[in-house]
Amino acid sequence: MEQMLDENRVVLTGRVVSELEFSHKTYGECFYAFKLGIERRSGYEDVVPVVVSERLIWNMDIQPGCEITAAGQIRTYNQQSGGKNRLIIVVFARELEWADGELPVNKVVLEGFVCKKPVRRTSPLGRELCDIMLAVNRLYNKSDYIPCIAWGRNAVYGGSMEVGAKLYIEGRLQSRQYKKYDEEGNPDIRTAYEVSVVRLEESEQIT
Repeated sequence: MEQMLDENRVVLTGRVVSELEFSHKTYGECFYAFKLGIERRSGYEDVVPVVVSERLIWNMDIQPGCEITAAGQIRTYNQQSGGKNRLIIVVFARELEWADGELPVNKVVLEGFVCKKPVRRTSPLGRELCDIMLAVNRLYNKSDYIPCIAWGRNAVYGGSMEVGAKLYIEGRLQSRQYKKYDEEGNPDIRTAYEVSVVRLEESEQIT
């Protein structure tokens, strides 16, 4: 269990930007969700959904504007909408506490397997990019499928990886908005989440 926790770690420190809402109930335990805003150096704010057990917040009055540190894992699941699957990404908090004046923090560490052929592309400004889908093992024979984006030399290196390669990644969890058009051409503003890669290397596999 400890190894699986080490393969998927995220620590976020930011300001709560939404009301606390009921998310779901599992085996009698209630879970709640809120959004955490983490400002980048550029001034852009990544807004990340966080899910937390009632057991961690029973004595915390979480309100918009509160400064929070959440530590846990990135979790993903498929949601069916209109006959299509949509990848939902959240941070599942295992620890939650009031921030101690250290804003912002956005750190992600992942170790998993390339599950799709990496896609190299060039940004409109001519920068080399690479999209990598990483499968990270979870308990009970489950996996989280986490989209990652590498830049520059990391993009070149990531683009050379084959499906099944095991990678170690450090980065941050970022959000971005995009437009999705329906069959009638009407735009729908959506938010995508991905890990922006800072460090990328191939990890040794135990056989």
